[in-house]
Amino acid sequence: MVERQQISFTGAEGNPLVADLWDGGGHPVIFLHGGGQTRRAWDATAREVARQGMRAISVDQRGHGESAWVETGHYGFRHYGEDAAAVIRQVNERFHARPSAVGASLGGLAALTAEMQEGPLLEALVLVDITPRLDPQGVDKIQGFMGARMEEGFASLEEAAEAIAAYLPHRAPRRSLEGLRKNLRRDEDGRYRWHWDPAFIKGAKNINSGAEALMQELMTGLPGLHLPVLLVRGMRSELVQEAHAREFVSLAPGASYVDVGGAGHMVAGDRNDVFANEILKFLNRDQAA
Repeated sequence: MVERQQISFTGAEGNPLVADLWDGGGHPVIFLHGGGQTRRAWDATAREVARQGMRAISVDQRGHGESAWVETGHYGFRHYGEDAAAVIRQVNERFHARPSAVGASLGGLAALTAEMQEGPLLEALVLVDITPRLDPQGVDKIQGFMGARMEEGFASLEEAAEAIAAYLPHRAPRRSLEGLRKNLRRDEDGRYRWHWDPAFIKGAKNINSGAEALMQELMTGLPGLHLPVLLVRGMRSELVQEAHAREFVSLAPGASYVDVGGAGHMVAGDRNDVFANEILKFLNRDQAA
């Protein structure tokens, strides 16, 4: 059985980034989580990737999980893209191979930005329910949920679980609160708060800063994106419409997409079994050919 090892990287501003490595000995695959999540969202998938003989590396992005909150407050998509490029280069240096990347939402845009603005860097890319074309109402809904209890927090893990259940009513009830504990920190006042820097949402240089201009740049540049890309979309996604997925694959020459039935924006959490199977097929495509 492959055991998880904690490792570290350095972001574009010298910011420390904490990561986990499941070392299956082969091709390196970097996992980048969505906004408001941590690297632990990838545990089940990363473990399976390592079992298949690859090196799975899941990273806490800046301001999230155990990685540093940046003093500059730089939390725009470009900054996440710069961090992703730095991590990709360090993985290449460490394992002497151009890695693949799997990115959900924020993580997907970070990897895509890195590849399109500083690449070629990657061997292949999996985008999980994200394209540069986003549904504005979906963005508002997600950020609204993230910001609603950002400062107040929760009195208990049970209270946090109830809030998530109300936001994601289609998802099966949690059998354990231990997974949720990884996404929360307990502050000195005894309350649980999300494990990310509030400046990510409310800072002067937050995630929305410069987003529209960057998304347009990425859309314009898609015809020049020639590496293999798999877009995995949740059929119940509130962020990526089917038309967005079809547009993406029509513009990016090496892109294809698959819908995961019964899943919303949090595809890996909603249907991890189907999700893991799809990305393994994609990452193993050369060996299967």
